[in-house]
Amino acid sequence: MKLSVRSLRVPALAAAALVVAACAPQTSDNASSDKDEKTGTLRVWLFQEVGNQPKEKVVDSVVAAFEKEHEGTKVDVEYIPVETRAQRVKAAFNDPKSAPDVIEYGNTDTAGYVKDGGLLDVTKEFGAWSEAEDTDPTARQSVTVDGKIYGAPFYVGVRALYYRTDVFEDLGLEVPKTMAELGTTARRIRAAEPGLYGLVVGGAYTYGAMPFVWANGGEIATGKGGSYASAIDSEAAQKGIKEYTALFTDDNCPAAKCAGMGGNDTVTAFAAGKAGMAIGGDFSHAAVEAGKVKGKYAVVPLPGVKAGSVAPAFAGGNNIGVLKSTSHRTLAVQLMEQLASKRTQTSMFEAMGFLPTFGDVREKAAAEKPYVKPFVETLSSGTKFVPASPAWSEIDSSLVLPTMFQEVISGKKDVAGASGDAAKKMDEAFGSAG
Repeated sequence: MKLSVRSLRVPALAAAALVVAACAPQTSDNASSDKDEKTGTLRVWLFQEVGNQPKEKVVDSVVAAFEKEHEGTKVDVEYIPVETRAQRVKAAFNDPKSAPDVIEYGNTDTAGYVKDGGLLDVTKEFGAWSEAEDTDPTARQSVTVDGKIYGAPFYVGVRALYYRTDVFEDLGLEVPKTMAELGTTARRIRAAEPGLYGLVVGGAYTYGAMPFVWANGGEIATGKGGSYASAIDSEAAQKGIKEYTALFTDDNCPAAKCAGMGGNDTVTAFAAGKAGMAIGGDFSHAAVEAGKVKGKYAVVPLPGVKAGSVAPAFAGGNNIGVLKSTSHRTLAVQLMEQLASKRTQTSMFEAMGFLPTFGDVREKAAAEKPYVKPFVETLSSGTKFVPASPAWSEIDSSLVLPTMFQEVISGKKDVAGASGDAAKKMDEAFGSAG
């Protein structure tokens, strides 16, 4: 996972941006504006990317068209650095007069922002939007809380298996078709090439680990409608935890070096030619292409437990929403739709590599750029999302799951003990969230 604002949101939004949801206070009852002005200035906050100019060019085009279609309307776009995002959003929720009308936000932030009273319910408008019917189910879920919709999906990101084609050819290896084969193949690589990690993994890489839990039938939590209970200590989840943590051994990825690694670290190691395999995202493509392994790697969906199956991946990404305090409801919703439209998502894919949330647009992208195909296949096979609870921000920012993995890896606790303690912490957070 490369070091960018974008990568911080898939999945490290979990570690940084989700703090926003945790610290943003409840807005006052008068935060919701009853005005719907048809002219004036619309303020938009978008995330600043590493190499932001291509994104700005796409957005400028959308803004120019929107202003031309809406006489008397001006759109003021500001790109917010990730370092100051928490403070900015907190201030906006506290003082509606300083708040933007339209905002880009991480898809795991939805429940927290809704609880804090920050996002506008756009269920009716989304339902009437002709393009919405082609939004993939997981992306739709990421803007939904208690059956109501609070934004439009902007892009989605998933992970798959990167592997070194030259290493596999030299060692006569076949691409793993099951998770068991994944471990066996990783150890064969390490044995033949001691200078390489077989499959580089990270104890702090939550969304690289969760496919092992999900593929074994486990879940993070169960429930809906804001009422959740941890399931990370279930028998199935424990099986997945055990399968993942078993990879932190000297014959694959030594615990002393790998236990503290996050997603960025694992992709960096692979790109630098230090690993035979890695679990990386579509958003990791540029970083790998810029590394020593350029031209010597390929990507396939991460295999599941059974041959031919695909391990469920976390569907990360971002959304575009309207703040509840806007005094330009109609215009703001229309701008939201334009920013998240098929046309814009196509342009964003071409400019930034962001995977579209519309199934038909994504299939076209895969046909045009082959490297996208394994990620599209992963999405089509079924993805997973985090619990739609404001408690997730506390769970994630408190590093509950990384701590669990690291306790097992270090031998401090067994799988049952570590997952049981993690479940208790999760349930406390779910309970306090109401």
